[in-house]
Amino acid sequence: MGVFGLALVAGLVYQAVGSRRGARLHPPPGELIDADGQRLHVLCTGEGRPAVVFESGVAASSLSWTRVQPDVARLTRACAYDRAGLGWSDPSTSARSVDRMIADLRSVAGYAAPAQPVVIVAHSFGVFLALVYAMRYPADVAGLVLLDPPTEWQRVSGARARVLWGGIQLSRFGGLLARVGVVRACLALLTGGAPAVPRTFLRVFGPAAARTVEHLVGEVRKLPSDVHPVLQTLWCQPKCFQGMAEHLRALPEAGAAAGAVRSLGDLPLAVVSAGDQPPHILAAHQALARLSSEGRHLIAARSGHWISFDQPELVVRAVREIIKAPSG
Repeated sequence: MGVFGLALVAGLVYQAVGSRRGARLHPPPGELIDADGQRLHVLCTGEGRPAVVFESGVAASSLSWTRVQPDVARLTRACAYDRAGLGWSDPSTSARSVDRMIADLRSVAGYAAPAQPVVIVAHSFGVFLALVYAMRYPADVAGLVLLDPPTEWQRVSGARARVLWGGIQLSRFGGLLARVGVVRACLALLTGGAPAVPRTFLRVFGPAAARTVEHLVGEVRKLPSDVHPVLQTLWCQPKCFQGMAEHLRALPEAGAAAGAVRSLGDLPLAVVSAGDQPPHILAAHQALARLSSEGRHLIAARSGHWISFDQPELVVRAVREIIKAPSG
């Protein structure tokens, strides 16, 4: 066996040992529910109705609501979940499609509030799913809070299609690196005081990839420090990279399906824009709020795209007002 073969075996062993240790240290904090033959992780806290279900961004997990869920749980039952392939949920048993993701969301909503409508709080990619769900099952939705909708991705062509293709390929390659322990080693170096090594490694994939990862790391650091090792454990798993690739591949379909929503009637609705959005995106968000006669458009002046990290109190306030709405 050559040097490469030995390194590969060592990486596989390192990954296997680390995975077992991570699973022991950071087990699922919620329940694993059955959704048509696959297990989805759902964390519910608090009591009351209407229950709130959090729908995360494209590759985010239930942990992305850490700064919001405890305060919402003081108002009512609050449930965050991991879509298939992400967080603590099982890998998807089929290709990610709008129909399958909507079916999964319905399973989660049924677990959160059996036979009761729910309020859906959605971020970014999750906004597309929330809109389609509200269109298909209006009686099952008591209100929507939509955080920084990615309206610019409702039509994917040209430069955006190329960016998306690159993201999918990078995600798949990340899965391969995770399988042989490279991601685990890089994260250990990054958090262990030697960040130069993984940053140098990232530059191999070009400046855009390096900037994107650096930005995401900066956003994650806004979460409570005790969440960081949990996130690190999750993102050492190959399935999370594969899950990200599958969700990115489903983005054009999800965006088009959300763009086909023409009216939400009088559904209580709050659309919250990041404070750094340009005027044409703010105009698109205002138009989205007008889909409901009860729609409101808010601007999180001190927030970037991750509003739940930057201004969690604004998200909680929007949820409180939706819960108090007469039709909620």
